[in-house]
Amino acid sequence: MAKQIWKPGNMIYPVPAVMVTVADKKGKVNIITVAWTGTICTNPPMAYISVKPERYSYSMLEETKEFVINLTTKELAFATDFCGVKSGREVDKFQKLCLTQGEAVKVEVPVIKESPVNIECRVTEQKELGSHTMFLAEVVAVQAENAYLDKNQRFDFAMAEPIVYSHGEYFCLGEKLGKFGYSVKKGQKEKGMLPMRIFPKEEYASGKSSAIKKGKRTGQI
Repeated sequence: MAKQIWKPGNMIYPVPAVMVTVADKKGKVNIITVAWTGTICTNPPMAYISVKPERYSYSMLEETKEFVINLTTKELAFATDFCGVKSGREVDKFQKLCLTQGEAVKVEVPVIKESPVNIECRVTEQKELGSHTMFLAEVVAVQAENAYLDKNQRFDFAMAEPIVYSHGEYFCLGEKLGKFGYSVKKGQKEKGMLPMRIFPKEEYASGKSSAIKKGKRTGQI
């Protein structure tokens, strides 16, 4: 397989496309769409967002040190894009998009009630990295919509139809390929799960693979 050599750049795609709500100390609120976001720690639960200093929401983040990550869905795709291209200096995005402000549990920033999951965050550290400033934050509360909980009270992301962002385009997530650990689960094969070859077919056929010799089948052909 031939590959091209490109200049350094961010090629980790797709990424979440989330609507982040912020507010200043006077109660002015805004929604900003962010793609540079993610999990950074499990215990304590922590997340981050990276924002350009010229964005309208930047001063609000610096002032209150709080924000809410509102996960997005196929139904919210239009609003997600709008909040990324229109500035809060020009328009009240809640009003324009007919979105509903909900009350947060731990922070003084509203949540978007139409979002299936609202992740309330409190900034612990701010890092100026270049084009963007990273706001590292502790997750202090999470709200999840009852309509998307399965019979075991677990959140069903497939039902919510979440969207992701890649190179200027939005996509819905596709089919489920497997559960964590399914590749080494003994004696069971998840229905519809795709196998993965992790060593050459020739080695498997000849029995040369160390995994086969030890009787530990680490992949499926």
